[in-house]
Amino acid sequence: MKLTGVEVLRVSMPLVAPFRTSFGSQDARDILLLRAVTPSGEGWGECGAMGAPVYSSEYTDGVEHVLEHFLVPALLGAGEITANKVAPLLAKFKGHRMAKSVLEMAVLDAELRAHDLSFGTALGSTKDRVPCGVSVGIMDSIPQLLDVVGGYLDAGYLRIKLKIEPGWDVEPVRAVRERFGDDILLQVDANTAYTLADAPLLAKLDPFNLLLLEQPLEEEDVHGHAELAKHIRTPICLDESVVDARSAADAIRLGACRVVNIKPSRVGGYLEAKRVHDVCAANGIPVWCGGMIETGLGRAANVALASLPGFTMPGDTSASERFYRQDITEPFVLDGGHLPVPTGPGLGVSPIPERLAEVVTRKKWLTS
Repeated sequence: MKLTGVEVLRVSMPLVAPFRTSFGSQDARDILLLRAVTPSGEGWGECGAMGAPVYSSEYTDGVEHVLEHFLVPALLGAGEITANKVAPLLAKFKGHRMAKSVLEMAVLDAELRAHDLSFGTALGSTKDRVPCGVSVGIMDSIPQLLDVVGGYLDAGYLRIKLKIEPGWDVEPVRAVRERFGDDILLQVDANTAYTLADAPLLAKLDPFNLLLLEQPLEEEDVHGHAELAKHIRTPICLDESVVDARSAADAIRLGACRVVNIKPSRVGGYLEAKRVHDVCAANGIPVWCGGMIETGLGRAANVALASLPGFTMPGDTSASERFYRQDITEPFVLDGGHLPVPTGPGLGVSPIPERLAEVVTRKKWLTS
């Protein structure tokens, strides 16, 4: 397969409500999409980067720059390619995993569409639907939090994840447990907001029988997570610290985590995400699929990934309406706490032209 060209699209997607985490609040998503064009068709990719380098060092404008000036030219000049060749062809460019991920995703989608294969089939799906959790941002008050959590449980979500930060941790968790009981699957996500000195505070979460405590310390501090694990009973889950299969293996060996959140954009793409899954499965470590507030394109790929056998915990693969009043694809609709795994070629979904046109803020065509 040879690339004819790549179209870079920027879209602005308003959220149904502001989403607040320990590193800031969002009321809209500035998303970079790619359309990879080949003689036999096209494929779509979606980048998980945010507008500012707060979740990771990458950010949307930077992703666009490195794609335009380095990554896309490297593939356009490579002749015949496949998705499996993308990572080796781009390996000389250090880092920029989110930029590499969106390009590999678009190439993989184009390749699978040409061969009439779905993402799920190509990755090794073993399920036709996946259980879904929902991520609940930091609220202005505990009563507001309880109303929001109650709404999501009524909607059928099978797991609740609470974003936490210093000053918004033990009491919100206590309130949710007291209101909704011990039977709901509950976990918390710190987004690197704590230090090892906070171990006594984080230990106060132990009585609430949480599924996991996600990424409490800075992403580089894998040894700190291993030390923290000695002082708390709640299983530690790594997110930002796991950037590829090797780092997952290292963290597991050090005892830094008992669960891993796999976000394909963070690890460089869906093929590397599959490798992270395989490493974790080989070591008996459960995984779940994280989210970056994706449109239907990224959501389709994430649901396919989450249908692999090692994904034994509900992920952040929520319905489209969780974040967007109108998606750019046909919406994903929750059914009994699950979403169906797309079965069509490639992603199994495509942007609806008129909906995409409403949110595109600029386009750029890249060719050799």
